[in-house]
Amino acid sequence: MSDALVLDADARKRLIVAVSAQVIAHADELTALDSAIGDGDHGFNMKRGFEAVQASADAFAAMSLPELLKAAGMKLVTTVGGASGPLYGTLLMALGKALPENPTREQAVEAFARAIEAVKARGKSDVGQKTMLDVLAPTLAALQAGAGAAQVAAAAAEAAEATKPLRAIRGRASFLGERSIGHVDPGARSSALIVAALCEQWSAS
Repeated sequence: MSDALVLDADARKRLIVAVSAQVIAHADELTALDSAIGDGDHGFNMKRGFEAVQASADAFAAMSLPELLKAAGMKLVTTVGGASGPLYGTLLMALGKALPENPTREQAVEAFARAIEAVKARGKSDVGQKTMLDVLAPTLAALQAGAGAAQVAAAAAEAAEATKPLRAIRGRASFLGERSIGHVDPGARSSALIVAALCEQWSAS
């Protein structure tokens, strides 16, 4: 078995469809979370963005993995409103820029680390501030530790729940101050959902 990750067009399309379907299916949950501490539009915005990605699945799947990620990232930037579009778009575009076409696990993990740094820079934020970074960083740590798909998905889900007691420092939720405590961050939850969908495809491959 090769150490490199090689995804043919069918596998790339399955990934696109799986991630998009996961986000779309949980749009109401994400909206409810965002209604508690934000504008209440995270679910709607993410649904719109990933419906656009899903609609382009065939075109994106025909691209190499790096180009697919960059194209999907740009699609999210242009279709997802609020801060989420630029942040998720930055994550995917930076990941695509850092990945070789058929990356090894080590290369993929290193590219993910670079992409997280790009999100930090774009959002002027860091871990512990009740954002998507509070899921992305533990996901990276699990990958760096050699965790399998189920363990990575569990780490992401637990990390999203762990945002509940945090006080928001960045984003709309930060305006609430102490009142942001006691709620799961919607961006962290959407990140965990995406990680779960990716890990499910990883397990099935």
